[in-house]
Amino acid sequence: MSDRAGEAAAVLAAARLARGRFPGFAPDLHPADEAAAYAVQDALHDALTAAGQGPWAGHKIGCTTRVMQDYLGIRNPSAGGVLAAEVHTSPAWIAPRGTTRLGVECEVAVRLAHDLPGEACTVDAAAAAVGACMASIELVEDRYADYPSLDAPTLIADDFFGAGLVLGPEHAGFDPRALAGATATMAIDGAEVGAGRGADILGDPLVALAWLADALAARGRRLQAGEVVTLGSLVATHWVEPGMRIRVVNDPLGEVVLEVADPTG
Repeated sequence: MSDRAGEAAAVLAAARLARGRFPGFAPDLHPADEAAAYAVQDALHDALTAAGQGPWAGHKIGCTTRVMQDYLGIRNPSAGGVLAAEVHTSPAWIAPRGTTRLGVECEVAVRLAHDLPGEACTVDAAAAAVGACMASIELVEDRYADYPSLDAPTLIADDFFGAGLVLGPEHAGFDPRALAGATATMAIDGAEVGAGRGADILGDPLVALAWLADALAARGRRLQAGEVVTLGSLVATHWVEPGMRIRVVNDPLGEVVLEVADPTG
């Protein structure tokens, strides 16, 4: 890790822990490209773990569906990390943090039973590494002064809005090759706000998993047994307020429920 990546990560970690609005990097700390951004991201995870946010738990993949690419204006997948303190089991009660804005996404996730090396990873190899499949709600956080003004390297460095996961029941016997045919809806306070199917994720969610394996290999890392990987959102991000109830129903993976708590209560 370079000194510059460590300094940038320290700035991000301080902003994240203060629960305020990050204005963007000073010019001398701004990551020049995606490779530099991922170096900052790795250092950020170390800093957050040292600050008590828990050990490493897994990965998130963003911008794998057209709906999210259109929403963010970014055409290629990106990856972020998930720490143990950010993983919740459905039903969950979670409050917005500080001055940040809480959002939700309708996701498909897997837990790995085996390590998955990269370098030309195939869909078959990705499928063989999966131990369980589940529906999930990804928690995202608008923790920026003006996120539309921030570029992709800045967002990647800060886990691309990532704030955690709410996981539904794990299905150890589910064939991951069938994820492309899964369908899901997301409702807020009983009103459906979006729907999609697994095939919306790069044509097959396992393609996203293989992409991540290769992307990590290029950084000298690999996917490891026990990690959770959330593969992409089937619905555009929805920003929520205290008192709202979010329900994702995935056929055949089941439901995930989140109640947005009042941080002052």
